[in-house]
Amino acid sequence: MSVQADMPVLRRSSRLSRTLLPYLLSLPALLVCIGILIPFVTAIYYSLQRYRMSQPWNRGMNWGENYLNFFTDPGFWNTLKVSLVYAGLTVGIELVLGLAIALLLQRRSRVNNFVSIMLLMPLMTAPALAALMFKLMTNPNFGILSYFMQLLGFHDFRWASSPNTALLTVILVDVWVYTPFIMILLLAGLRSLPTQPFEAAALDGVPRFEQFWRITLPMLSPYILTAALFRLLDSIQQFDIIYAMTQGGPGNRLMVFQVEAYLNFFQSTNVGRSAALLMILWAITYALSNVFVKNWLRLRERAKGGA
Repeated sequence: MSVQADMPVLRRSSRLSRTLLPYLLSLPALLVCIGILIPFVTAIYYSLQRYRMSQPWNRGMNWGENYLNFFTDPGFWNTLKVSLVYAGLTVGIELVLGLAIALLLQRRSRVNNFVSIMLLMPLMTAPALAALMFKLMTNPNFGILSYFMQLLGFHDFRWASSPNTALLTVILVDVWVYTPFIMILLLAGLRSLPTQPFEAAALDGVPRFEQFWRITLPMLSPYILTAALFRLLDSIQQFDIIYAMTQGGPGNRLMVFQVEAYLNFFQSTNVGRSAALLMILWAITYALSNVFVKNWLRLRERAKGGA
């Protein structure tokens, strides 16, 4: 009788646990979401304020004046142009180099596996440390890269200290650090492609270039878009390489969003303008990620339809 009497209690307990289990499992995600939203909402709040840490008595809401000032500020438009040019050039070069290296290492072998592992070494280097390494290598007095440039006939090549070559220098560092990231993603994509279309094309006598252009590239497009999205979102938010090399200089030649926001906060103590810059950067990354994700979904559906 006691067992029968305990059955309704056990059922209610089991029903209660099934009801609470989804909420318990989603609790960590909820905590992470709250942890993300608190600084995000705080940044929005500060971006709507006239707030300088050096003038705390003059703090107050300006309701978007920080954003309106950007439209007439040449420095902001220079920052936007430099950020987009830097992101476009680095991602484009890294995609081309990463795809070329992945194609060379596509065939599975011990040598190719060893080379692919060794090529990941730059990715294990902190970007700020890589920038300092290149700063030493481009030193005009003892830098190895400056020595090679002299051998090629380019004497007194000023690298990051010249407005004409500063962008080239930081792009060189970025490409050295992050090309392995794109290479390993595309290499994984290449090795996961089905072999039947390539075997059929080889039997029909289709040239290798035509196979790449008509079979490999379309099937690899989702992987390329994924790699480009990750690198674009990271590149447009670049800080450590540029700040370690030039701190946004010479002049404002490399003044990207993150560096300008940092200098506005810690040098000019203009918290409101710094927060507004970061919110505009968030809006740009949000728009770019939406475009990439929509195209990635379209390509995936096309691939499913083709399959």
